[in-house]
Amino acid sequence: MTNILVTGGAGYIGSHACKALAAAGYTPVTYDNLSTGWAEAVKFGPFEQGDLTDRDRLDQVFAAYNPAAIMHFAALSQVGESMQLPELYWHNNVAGSLTLLQAAAQAGCLNFVFSSTCATYGDQDNVVLDEDCAQHPINAYGKSKRAIEDMLRDFETAHGIRHVVFRYFNVAGADPDAEVGEFHQPETHLVPLLLDAAQGKRDALTIFGTDYDTPDGTCIRDYVHVCDLVDAHVLGLGWLEVGKGSRVFKLGTGSGFSVREVIAHAGAVTGRDVPVVEGPRRPGDCTKLVSGSTRAEAELGWTPKRSTMDCMIADAWRWQKSGHYSA
Repeated sequence: MTNILVTGGAGYIGSHACKALAAAGYTPVTYDNLSTGWAEAVKFGPFEQGDLTDRDRLDQVFAAYNPAAIMHFAALSQVGESMQLPELYWHNNVAGSLTLLQAAAQAGCLNFVFSSTCATYGDQDNVVLDEDCAQHPINAYGKSKRAIEDMLRDFETAHGIRHVVFRYFNVAGADPDAEVGEFHQPETHLVPLLLDAAQGKRDALTIFGTDYDTPDGTCIRDYVHVCDLVDAHVLGLGWLEVGKGSRVFKLGTGSGFSVREVIAHAGAVTGRDVPVVEGPRRPGDCTKLVSGSTRAEAELGWTPKRSTMDCMIADAWRWQKSGHYSA
């Protein structure tokens, strides 16, 4: 079977990608330092613990598995933290990705699927975003991802590393079988936070900002089910395997939900009240981010199947009630 190196494979999205790769006939090799991931999430292939900035360790893993491609998920991803501690994001995300690309080039692993973000676009209100929109990130997280995209283009010119870049919106939901799911410490993502509040595991969900220029005053985001997202990554791998050129794809549904709308859907799905308190805006948060791209559908044949809000919340709720990884 073909080995695929999955950085961050013990994390939320990476663990779902490993399951999808295994189902597609690949062997996912997880490379993770477990700073935000969970060893219990590695269920679908070998696990190699290591840091992206550790070149010797990366060289060992490339030599041991000779992967045909890389899926790169490993990254710090908290917008607020990136505003307060940008040095962490430039070191971990950018310097780590540089080390990974150097090791890949030396090993001759020239197919690279990269998990980027819509945060590279910044705050572009009333703009329906596609792949050709200008990138003006407003936080260190978005800036670090844009820098890696630039790095990939340079490494293609110099070393022949072809790449598929996915810029996507808010990811939600969980594996319908509840084998893997979303669990962060501390938790910062909206859906698990509101489900915690619905279960009484936290006193209330804080809504950060109620004075945005939106119909109900709260931020609007485009949400994608994690299983749909990783299906696109497997299609991106196939794109590279047949020799197609480097490409950027946006992943979104084209529909935006405000924070208050997500809370209302969660109440309807769970049958429970979600207690909320209102707080100030967080630095670095954009007003509205919604996809306007159909490129992934037209060129990859990607169609999101589970990315309705009710389905995402129902799958996340099933996982939430089944128990978490060991804290």
